[in-house]
Amino acid sequence: MPPARGASAAAGEPHLLSEGSLPSSTTGTEDAHADARGAAADEPARSSFAALFSAVMLPMFMGAVDQTLLVTATPRIAAELGGLAQTSWIAAGYLLASTVMAPLYGRLGDRFGRRNVMLVALVMFALGSLACALAPSLRLLVAARVLQGLGGGGLMVLSQALIGELVPPWDRPRYQGYFAVIFTTSSVGGPLIGGFVVHHGDWRWLFLANLPLAALAFWRMSLLPRPHPSAQRHAPYDPLGFVLFALCAASALVWFGQVGHGFALVSLPSALIAAAALGTGVALALQQRRHANAFLPLDILRLPGVPWVCASVAGFAGTLFGLLFLLPIYLQVALRANALDAGLQLLPLTAGIVVGSTLNGRYSARTGTSGRLPPFGLALAALAILALALLPPLPGVITPAAALCGVGFGTVMPNAQLATQILAGRQRLGAAAALLSLTRSSGATLGTAAFGGLAFVLLGSSEGSLQVGQLEPARVMQAFHIVFGVLAGFAALGAFAAWRAPRMDLRAHAERGSAPTPALPRRAGE
Repeated sequence: MPPARGASAAAGEPHLLSEGSLPSSTTGTEDAHADARGAAADEPARSSFAALFSAVMLPMFMGAVDQTLLVTATPRIAAELGGLAQTSWIAAGYLLASTVMAPLYGRLGDRFGRRNVMLVALVMFALGSLACALAPSLRLLVAARVLQGLGGGGLMVLSQALIGELVPPWDRPRYQGYFAVIFTTSSVGGPLIGGFVVHHGDWRWLFLANLPLAALAFWRMSLLPRPHPSAQRHAPYDPLGFVLFALCAASALVWFGQVGHGFALVSLPSALIAAAALGTGVALALQQRRHANAFLPLDILRLPGVPWVCASVAGFAGTLFGLLFLLPIYLQVALRANALDAGLQLLPLTAGIVVGSTLNGRYSARTGTSGRLPPFGLALAALAILALALLPPLPGVITPAAALCGVGFGTVMPNAQLATQILAGRQRLGAAAALLSLTRSSGATLGTAAFGGLAFVLLGSSEGSLQVGQLEPARVMQAFHIVFGVLAGFAALGAFAAWRAPRMDLRAHAERGSAPTPALPRRAGE
């Protein structure tokens, strides 16, 4: 019987364990029979659910929705502040900052308590939102988005970690399911929310709305139990690893996002930035191998099968976020749709992801295997995007294509999470989760910058001089059809990686408890 669980519920107090009082899912020390004990225990009080859910739901929602909130507002922002060719940095700047900060927030949460670090992240996110709302120029808006991303990088990471720390194992699957729905709907629903606000008002309200939400989340978060002193508080730091990672990620993103229109491919700036990305990347890999408490979980990446899983996640995230950035601009500039209509035309993508996730879950439960559907899902997404590249831009083409993309995308992340958890083993669940989150955010950042940059190169931009009103619809359609074709090829590479990733036998894993489960043998033709 879990300690004092029934008493807490009977007394009507929220059943929230203080941080550190429960074995974390990252330690691998949970009882293998925790679920069985939880089934026999009483349900937690409703106040317990409301207290934690309301405290952690808002930060996760804000962190996820701000990744895609501005995609339908991009043409309006470009018309007001100028420079359509630089607008990809509105999304990429936020994604880059959140990508760099996510592993650091995980480390800081281990040391100083996730509740405390979350409060800091919320304050930084709110300050960045206020700076975005007041930005008088595009460059200052991008800088403010970077500041917002420095806080946003901790919202989702710490929200998920708080579930692992404050919720007993027997209740944790229920919470994780709720937050999976929140993340999916908010990420893909962001363009619809942004389109609605821009259609009826000023795009700056998209940032001002974050201020009361952040204040509410701060208040609810402050009511959670204070953390106990952590054993990780005095673990060795790895500041050099963090600096090298930040430099490598930033220089690589700048090169992919600016080559061809910010500077020529064969030029001194291009060579210097590419050399910086390559040099810091090599130095990071060498330094991380030697550090006792490395910043990045590269040891997980060396496990058989994990690189292919991560490659499939990078293909999924790059394709999804590239499509989310490109499609609203395509609809508004080439087809003259308004922001609200552009957001509404992304709804089939949202619905498709929900359908794909549901079908994938039922298939895995019925067959007891995981990893068979992602190759077909990403291949389906590649074919749908190829249809956007080859067929006329009619609603009868765009809507089904978006829905099929969503169904394909919905099969990827659940399988990737299961595969990395099983391959890494219970002792390294936290490191596996961090690696997958980093891969997903890196792929999203790269997809937004690289494919957005390619579109602007094809449109003939030069140092940010591209203006929305100067673009001819026929020219935009021709350029975006080429980009959609390249994006379809990128999705196909993700499908190949997913085909190479291992299939996991979930029933064998359940029987063996905490022992890693071997991948299913491939059959001929698989």
